[in-house]
Amino acid sequence: MRCCFSAHLPALAALSAFPGPCEVLRSGARLAPALLRSASAAMRRAASAHPDDLAAVDLELVTLTEDRAVITWFTGIPGTHDGLGHPLPALTEGEIVYGTHPARLNRTASEGRRTAHHQVELTDLEPGQTYYYQARSRGVAASPTPLHLVRGNAFGTSAFGLGSAGGPYSFTTPQPPPGRHLLSVALCNDLHLGETTAGLVGGLPLLRGVVQQPGRAPYPELMSRALVAEARRRGADLLLAGGDISAGGGAHDLGEARRILDGFGTHGQDYFVVRGNHDRSPDGSFLTAFPSGQGHFSHDLGGLRVIGLDTYAKSGNGADAGGLGDEQLAWFRGKLREAPDQPTVVFGHHPLTVRDSVFPVTRGQQLDRRQARAIVDAYAAAPGVFLHHAGHTHRNKRTVLTRAPHVTHQEVAAAKEYPGGFTLLRIHSGGYALNHYKAGDMAARQWSERSRRVAAGLWPHHALGRSVTDRNSMRAHDLSGVTGRE
Repeated sequence: MRCCFSAHLPALAALSAFPGPCEVLRSGARLAPALLRSASAAMRRAASAHPDDLAAVDLELVTLTEDRAVITWFTGIPGTHDGLGHPLPALTEGEIVYGTHPARLNRTASEGRRTAHHQVELTDLEPGQTYYYQARSRGVAASPTPLHLVRGNAFGTSAFGLGSAGGPYSFTTPQPPPGRHLLSVALCNDLHLGETTAGLVGGLPLLRGVVQQPGRAPYPELMSRALVAEARRRGADLLLAGGDISAGGGAHDLGEARRILDGFGTHGQDYFVVRGNHDRSPDGSFLTAFPSGQGHFSHDLGGLRVIGLDTYAKSGNGADAGGLGDEQLAWFRGKLREAPDQPTVVFGHHPLTVRDSVFPVTRGQQLDRRQARAIVDAYAAAPGVFLHHAGHTHRNKRTVLTRAPHVTHQEVAAAKEYPGGFTLLRIHSGGYALNHYKAGDMAARQWSERSRRVAAGLWPHHALGRSVTDRNSMRAHDLSGVTGRE
């Protein structure tokens, strides 16, 4: 006889996708003023527009390593409107002037071509040095992406220049990871092949999504292809794709994802994939496209142990909390006990915890709490584990958990939309660095700028990372057991 409680489980699972009253009130109090400010600013820009004016906006320090920085911004025509509250693009040349003193910006780096979607890379930097910079298009200094909902900024490692009309702003380069370079790994997730509308944010049903412009390639495909090309260009030896490869688990979309990722190399050798909640399907299409024998796996790559987890190994509608299942959890604990000191990267779709979100947090945004605690306890007894890579939240966020402080928990922004791209893990014998890169392809830049208007333009507060260290960090860790790939 069927239990009367079980008849209501689908409804209860659906309810878990909605935030609680406290979450709604907390987020509403923060989001409503920001929405009003954004609307007011757009009206002021339109009213004050002049035909010869140029808007240089959305300045972001995306990537910061010990010897280089990647800076992006957008130029538009004031008074124009693309239908999403954003000015139409203005093609200009862009340049960065910079130096080691705010009054002496005596170096210049430029793109060498006209575009509205600027991306300039500074390549002659010294470790541990503070630099001051200003981004300019046609003599107009770019203003940064405002992140007034979070404690942090989009443009530097300090608040220098905050409140000024175009800077200069500043950043301090980190020290390189200790020891010699061994291996580089591209971390990505949330490709969502087959999706047609970005930004249908759970818990915020009244905010419309963003679609691709007519005549352009489907954005999940162009962003995924750009990711693969950029990862190769940045020297990645290995790629880990952390779930939600497809939008709905369809065989066609997963097959297309396989064809795109095969552009990086051989599945099971050069790249590895785990399943996300969007990849679930009753016909097993995911394992057909990406066979691994099971949803979870462990591989030894030149002394580096890579463990992939299926964080939705359960029945459900995909909106509830992630779950490994008891068998997979026991297997995972056993793997760590076998070699607790071996350098290890773990990746799976759902984060262990979600902190500091500007949007309402639901149970469905993270792994089941009991299982998350069990994983953290296993990490506490395995000093070789140094990184846990997760997606699902579509944001860049670095977290260190008190119970296992030797493990960096890194959420990586979605590949499919703003800011786009991936995070490059550079493994050295004495430590590692994590650096986020936007895809450099021009079509990808265009879509990234268009999709920043997700959630009524508030998406950068969530997705970019509240500070440079959420998307760029370095830690010392003994990784001398890794020999690298031959």
